[in-house]
Parts: sequence; C-alpha cells; structure tokens
Amino acid sequence: MPLFRAWLVAFALTVASELAVAVPLLGAIDAHPLEPREANRARRVAAVCLAQLATHPSVWFIWPLLNLPRPLFLLVAESFALLVEALIYRFSFERLSWSRCFATSALANAASVLVGLYLH
Repeated sequence: MPLFRAWLVAFALTVASELAVAVPLLGAIDAHPLEPREANRARRVAAVCLAQLATHPSVWFIWPLLNLPRPLFLLVAESFALLVEALIYRFSFERLSWSRCFATSALANAASVLVGLYLH
C-alpha cells in the first residue's frame, strides 16, 4: 500500500479512536452556561480533529526521518503528540485544568496506539 494511502487509513482510525475517548473526557466541565450542549460537543469534536491534524502527519512523515530505533521513536513521537494535543485542548477549553488536558491526551493517545498495534 502506498505511504500516503497507509497514512490516510491510519489517520482515520486514529481520529475515530481519539474522538471516542477525548470527546467525553473533555466534556461538560468546560461548558459555558449559555452555550448549547450541541455547540459544546461540536467544539470538542473540532478540537480533537485539530489536535490530530497538528500531530499525526508529523509522526508519520517527519519523525521517521530521524531514523530512531523503534522504541525510542515511539517514545519521542507519542510524547510530542501528547504535549501538542494537551496544549490544543488547554487553549481550546480555558476552564479545563492542565492535568485534565494532559490526562485526556494521554488516554486518547493510548487508545489510538493500542488500536494501531492491534490492527498491525
């Protein structure tokens, strides 16, 4: 399978698995009292998708250029994803604590890595 097509499949699976975990975890804590529930959910979905767009292409196309051993690559790439995604969540949802954003990012990334390992 060509690299871009493989990435696209992996990206879709990653987005789906991270949406399933992160959207509920980013939940109602940040909801503004005047914001409709559907709007808050749409914001959470958008933030998760933005986080994936900000990290997933780099993990697939840039980080491999470093030619790191596989365990070190996974550590560096997943740490990068966790940090960037937590930052996006924190700046998207000002009422969420940093710890909640990092925990959400860590759990969502763990889910997507497990899905990837299972399917690989």
